[in-house]
Amino acid sequence: MFSKCVVVFVTTAVAALVGLSGLAESADIEAGKTLYEQRCAPCHGPDGKANTPTAKALQPSPRDHTDGGYMNALSDQHLFRVIKEGGPAIGKSPIMPPQFDLKDDQLQNLVAFLRTLAVPPYQGGN
Repeated sequence: MFSKCVVVFVTTAVAALVGLSGLAESADIEAGKTLYEQRCAPCHGPDGKANTPTAKALQPSPRDHTDGGYMNALSDQHLFRVIKEGGPAIGKSPIMPPQFDLKDDQLQNLVAFLRTLAVPPYQGGN
């Protein structure tokens, strides 16, 4: 019985990782943009540069999503997790709230839109 449980657990974990491996590949960027404008822009700005009055008042400052040197080094899974679970989940700011109410496809859409903001553009591979 124990070995069956282990097999089921490992199979489920592998399936979840495989499902997340190409998060942004089949996402709807426009839907992600709409969610970004609603959920992220108040702090990160509509352009992702984190130069809003709210961003300037927060400590630590929200991440500049146009910083390709930083953003492009992050995997899709990392972005998915920080959006879903919030900053504390990855050792970042407790000010970044979790978005537990969003479904996986909505999170994938947000990740895909985030990838459009980074300069230089994201080339994939994470």
